[in-house]
Amino acid sequence: MNDITTSSTPELLALDWGTSSLRAFLLGEGGQVLQTRSTAQGLQALPLPGAAGFEKAFADIAGDWLASWPHLPVVAGGMVGSIQGWKEAPYVRCPADVGSLAAHSVRVPSGAGVDVVIAPGVLLDDVGMAPDVIRGEEIQIAGALAENPALAERATLVLPGTHSKWVQITDGRITHFTSYMTGEIFSVLVKHSILGRLMTDEAGADAGATEAAFLQGLMAARDSQPGDFTHQIFAARTLGLSQRLPQHLLKSYLSGLLIGHELVSGLAKSSTTLQAQGPLLLIGEVSLCQRYAKAFAALGVTVAGILDNPAPRGLWEFAKALGLIRQPLTEIN
Repeated sequence: MNDITTSSTPELLALDWGTSSLRAFLLGEGGQVLQTRSTAQGLQALPLPGAAGFEKAFADIAGDWLASWPHLPVVAGGMVGSIQGWKEAPYVRCPADVGSLAAHSVRVPSGAGVDVVIAPGVLLDDVGMAPDVIRGEEIQIAGALAENPALAERATLVLPGTHSKWVQITDGRITHFTSYMTGEIFSVLVKHSILGRLMTDEAGADAGATEAAFLQGLMAARDSQPGDFTHQIFAARTLGLSQRLPQHLLKSYLSGLLIGHELVSGLAKSSTTLQAQGPLLLIGEVSLCQRYAKAFAALGVTVAGILDNPAPRGLWEFAKALGLIRQPLTEIN
């Protein structure tokens, strides 16, 4: 938990509320983060069932803030607005920007005397294509665009994670995106399939050998033919059985294979040339983004940068679009 280290007056209480965690931010002028808190009380670990669980989790993490500043507006993004959340905020159709999110937000009483305004997710449902959704990433994207205005004209944003997202930005709006279950499939295969039985801990493994195993999987994905995927993942077992890879490197090989298939597909879908889609940036946890950056580099693609956590700024921009933030006169005139 971080203490307030500036004299700035809090102007917004912002919640990034996901499936496994809850993060709260006390924000001051211009979206400055004054204090942050986090708990494991995500949707899957609420202290009580139903709405009472959300109310208690909110009071636990931010009750003293509201006691000190009872009139602070409160906004939230993430899975808190899903059908399993505090109150469903139905998806906004693509193309969408932060104004669209604000226009389709929902309010829910917090139990602490204030309402929480929840941002919706975004739905892509083009004719002839399987539908796709994002929820939570749209707030990160709003923050990324606010912090990097040059991206608004045209950019490709990749958000690695449990369900990785490849998002196309045009004229400040989310115009297209594709989801990949890369992180979840990796977890399932390691923990719940026969592949994981040979895999041992990578702790203490030589960094060079680990990276080489990752790149071996990546190149297998790059050189694959249609339909090869399920055959290739079995190699995460057979390479160990044949002792062509030590057991402690099999996870790295599998990671490279799965990320490689994601990148091959994502790059093919993005455009005939990435230059036509603007710069490519990674958004998310730094170590995972760095792994993706190495994979892009191995495929000859330049990553323009890595953004760690633009969610607080995105929640600030969402609140501004809602009219909850008092704008300085210099911004109004």
